[in-house]
Amino acid sequence: MNEDEFAELAAGYALDALSPDDLAAFEAARAAHPEWEHWVRTDAETAASLADSVTAVSPPAALRDSLLARVAQTPQHPAAEPPVAEPPVAEPPVAEPPVAEPPVAELVEASPAESAEPPPAEPAPTTSVIQAVERRRWTRAMVGLAASLVFLVALGFGAVTIGNLLDRPPAVVALDEIEAAPDAQSATAELVDGGTATAHWSESVGKAVLVSDGLPAISDDESFELWFVRDDSAISAGVFDVTDGTATAVLDGAMQPGDAIAVTVEPAGGSPAGEPTSDPIVVIPTA
Repeated sequence: MNEDEFAELAAGYALDALSPDDLAAFEAARAAHPEWEHWVRTDAETAASLADSVTAVSPPAALRDSLLARVAQTPQHPAAEPPVAEPPVAEPPVAEPPVAEPPVAELVEASPAESAEPPPAEPAPTTSVIQAVERRRWTRAMVGLAASLVFLVALGFGAVTIGNLLDRPPAVVALDEIEAAPDAQSATAELVDGGTATAHWSESVGKAVLVSDGLPAISDDESFELWFVRDDSAISAGVFDVTDGTATAVLDGAMQPGDAIAVTVEPAGGSPAGEPTSDPIVVIPTA
């Protein structure tokens, strides 16, 4: 390994982005060439300065609710086992046919131009050489990717870019819109059988979202139904699904100042009478 190759690996080492093979080769070259240590120090200081330049940002108040919403909407599947790579099969060398030597007389009479042999062809690169080149390309790509991510975070665009790439459920989108509004409000109440439910709403956004954790188990022929409790009446705000006791649901209809938000257990699909048929398991005052 020459110094240029060591310098490339030093950048990946500073970002903890080296493959096991490259890391072993880097450590061996580092021990054999202490005069190259300045590359390690320089890249480590650069990585540290990039990290220090990012301003710490406090997580939003609704981060826990957003995470619960993502868990409730994302199917849980066991991780697939990675495929086992088959070892390469070495091909047997191909025997070349013997070359007949010309008679001595022809060698004597041949002119210099005729007897000159063509220059030997460049040998094909070996597998180890090809792998070394690919590793260096991979290292450079990883270093560039890490630098790009640091740049995005430093400009404050990282969270926005990652969020836009997610296929988020409508309830999560509505919750984010509410939390970003200047008049965002929330209230939390305990469920009858334990757990909590938090209502988030914004008059300027015109939406309300319920985030609940610890909902009781119900039968297949029942549904959870949301209600706006206004004066002495209850107005249905739709039914919602629950996953492992957690749910994030947008309330149907317009919320008015002073409304309370309630949840009842109704027949599947919602109350056929258009009004609650059971006592609420939670009531959240908003005034």
